[in-house]
Amino acid sequence: MTNMYFTEEHNLFRASLRDFLKKEVVPHINEWEETGSIDFSVWKKFGDMGYFGIHYPEAYGGSDLDIFYTVILQEELQRIHSGGFAAAVWAHVYLAMTHLNAEGSEEMKLKYLAPSISGEKLGCLCITEPSGGSDVAGMRTTAVKQGDSYLINGSKTFITNGVYSDYLVVAAKTNPEIGNKGISIFVVDRDSDGISATKLDKLGWRASDTAEIAFDNVKVPANQLLGEENQGFSYILQHFAIERLVMGVNAHARAEYALEYTLNYMSERTAFGKELDKFQALRHRYVEMYAQMEICKTYNYAVAASLEKGEYVVKEASISKLKSTEMADKVIYECMQFLGGYGYMEDYPLARLLRDSRLGPIGGGTSEILKEIIGKMVIDKKNYKPAT
Repeated sequence: MTNMYFTEEHNLFRASLRDFLKKEVVPHINEWEETGSIDFSVWKKFGDMGYFGIHYPEAYGGSDLDIFYTVILQEELQRIHSGGFAAAVWAHVYLAMTHLNAEGSEEMKLKYLAPSISGEKLGCLCITEPSGGSDVAGMRTTAVKQGDSYLINGSKTFITNGVYSDYLVVAAKTNPEIGNKGISIFVVDRDSDGISATKLDKLGWRASDTAEIAFDNVKVPANQLLGEENQGFSYILQHFAIERLVMGVNAHARAEYALEYTLNYMSERTAFGKELDKFQALRHRYVEMYAQMEICKTYNYAVAASLEKGEYVVKEASISKLKSTEMADKVIYECMQFLGGYGYMEDYPLARLLRDSRLGPIGGGTSEILKEIIGKMVIDKKNYKPAT
């Protein structure tokens, strides 16, 4: 069935990427997980290989390839045993850079998008706030126009790449009186006066730097506004589709990796004179998990194909994230059980996989919030529109 979406060129790209990750990333993963800091030099290597620019315009150093190259990148990043490293990549490429490409001026694209593609600059997206969580419309961070600049005040939290990024894509209210219709988005340089970041201690995603960021009278030139003033909420909503689909793909890929690893273990581990994969009770449980993973993967590929055609897939991408992340949690929990005591040991991948996977139903919109969003579309018949 995957032949519907993946050509020989896709397969060659996957093989090349897998070799690259094995050589340049895997040997360092345990160190980065322990230190919570990724060696910045690896980003330049990603840029040199073109991995940051696979679906961005050639004018800025990208390759302008179809979305299934993005799917492959996300799937392979889930096989290297570090959800944190994978998160650092997609937060840069599919959160920060997405806004630069869609709403940025030519000047911004040359200043930020081109070096982001080459791996010379790393970005982050700052939306979530300490008091708001998934309630984007309830944000309190403000950007007040003063002459040819804006003054930004407020705070953001749970920001991936929030400590070590070179620039921040920041959502703030330019007109608080009109709620979500008064949100705007800005690009802010890391070295701007008034920015401070505090690294957060997390259960999983240990390699990535997740931060709470404070903005104290941060002066941002007016030409750093992305798109139009007060149109930020529609931009955010539109780009949630790629973010949520990426998280859905991440989820089915890590579940698939967990199942592959577990089956290999079961084929080698013996009990009562036979391999674990010969016990009917275990076989049937394994098949049930495998089937759920395949259902999510097939759905995610279909949503990706629709997105590639330019269709507005906020509902479908929300379903992708909702079902795939919850599936991955259950699958990895069961896979740990198959390994018994070894599954609980840090020498085996399931312990880290379980910790990393748990963020899936939380980050990028909790499962509860997604159900409400989907409910508005399928029950209340709310019709969201693409940003113009």
